[in-house]
Amino acid sequence: MVWVMGIGLGLMNIATHATPTRKLHWLSSIFVGMLMCKIVYDLTGAISALLFKGYSKLSNKEKLEWNNRGFSTFHAIVVAAGSLYLLLASDLFVDTQDELFTTRSSTLSDTIIGVSLGYFLSDLAMILYNYPALGGVEYVLHHGLSMFAIISSLWSGEAQFYIFLVLFTESTTPFVNLRWHLDVAGLKNSKFYIYNGVALFFGWLVARIMLFMFFFYHMIIHFDQVKKVFSLGFYSLITIPPVLAVMNAFWFWKIARGMIKTLRKAQHSH
Repeated sequence: MVWVMGIGLGLMNIATHATPTRKLHWLSSIFVGMLMCKIVYDLTGAISALLFKGYSKLSNKEKLEWNNRGFSTFHAIVVAAGSLYLLLASDLFVDTQDELFTTRSSTLSDTIIGVSLGYFLSDLAMILYNYPALGGVEYVLHHGLSMFAIISSLWSGEAQFYIFLVLFTESTTPFVNLRWHLDVAGLKNSKFYIYNGVALFFGWLVARIMLFMFFFYHMIIHFDQVKKVFSLGFYSLITIPPVLAVMNAFWFWKIARGMIKTLRKAQHSH
């Protein structure tokens, strides 16, 4: 009965927060995110055709993924920079006695989250339409969980601090995409490929392994505030991040194996 009352109270809080003006702003931000993906997708193809001679020799499937990774990289840079600013440079989430940090949001934070949601919707649509060319079940699961958490936070205005911690992990995406681009371009044996692989390893270690450790530590020491998040958001906070953390750990293991294999191959070649 208490659980049901908690859900009812949470829905009342969401209804209060989700004003018509905010809804219009959210929809506009989501549309901007989707439009951004379309524009960068087309620009990636056009610029690549001019600057990279091998682009014309790629198969249609490779061109599709090449361009898709273009807007994936652009989104990652935008949201990682925005997240870093909101988490460190702004005073939005500074812990004070006046207001719970879990209930804080701003026009800028809503905009960044909305744009990111537009990206995830666009990318997931492409993944499903071209399945499994752009990714398998793990990508669908990752995007689905991310979108659920983002929508809950945007709609309620709560727990945005933790959303931006997770969004900052997108800072590793450019290295992942560059690795794929170099491989397809036939530069897998180049020094740049090796340097990028090492950067990806350490970047992933910091942004997706150590940062998640901080995420859980922060939740534990601020649990008195976390437990006041509306019911669905609270249960999302204690279930979705652990799943993402396990996925990140699995991918880290694969990245580490790939880096060791590449370094050994480069050492033997000399």
